[in-house]
Amino acid sequence: MKTIRTNSILLGSMSLAFGLLKFTDPFQTWYATQIETSGMPSVAYPMGIGGEIVTGLLLLIPWLLSFSAASKKVSLLAGHGSLGIMMLVACYVHLLPNVPTDVLPLKIKPPFIPLVVLIYTLFNLRLIAKSQYRSISS
Repeated sequence: MKTIRTNSILLGSMSLAFGLLKFTDPFQTWYATQIETSGMPSVAYPMGIGGEIVTGLLLLIPWLLSFSAASKKVSLLAGHGSLGIMMLVACYVHLLPNVPTDVLPLKIKPPFIPLVVLIYTLFNLRLIAKSQYRSISS
């Protein structure tokens, strides 16, 4: 289904890009500050970066390599599920009073961006879950 493919590529590219950006400043510093001020354990720092990169790859690679339709569906379900969880955590971080606004994306305290990405992810996840194996191959 063309919509699933387009949405997956967009979400995967975004996740991969933001994961890789966290290796550069100022994103690295902002992200470290988010982790520290949110009270999350220090292991959340590499897990968050790795999660974004792996999620991006789970959403992109099935369209770049010749996966079977069943394997493609499993990869996309896992990728969208992972992205949904990360957006829930992002919403939580945005809502914490200790996390300064100046280290959040676009300096916006309300979790508008993670909520929009979460809704978009859930929409695509629903399309994937309802699709038949043969229709997800295109």
